[in-house]
Amino acid sequence: MTKKTNGNLLPRKLAENLRIVGEQLRLARLRRNFTVAQIADRAMCSELTVSRVEKGLPTVSIGIYLKVLYAMQLENDILCLAKDDELGRNLQDLHLKQRKRASKKE
Repeated sequence: MTKKTNGNLLPRKLAENLRIVGEQLRLARLRRNFTVAQIADRAMCSELTVSRVEKGLPTVSIGIYLKVLYAMQLENDILCLAKDDELGRNLQDLHLKQRKRASKKE
């Protein structure tokens, strides 16, 4: 059920999601016609680190992912995480107290 990646255990779904994120970043870089070296320079990290980001390795810090996004002018994409929290909103609505009306006095 979990996948061991460089000493870190992640549930398969999370490992796959991280791999997809890496692939999306790689494709964004290629669409912009940037080399790994250019992104590494702009993100102030090594080419090896950018390569690890593009592979979706969980050992890379989220700060590096943010620097790579910034290097490609995609920094605001991070704001989309948990933006539309449908499950959370539904749970919140379940816990809202129904307002009780006072009984009518005659």
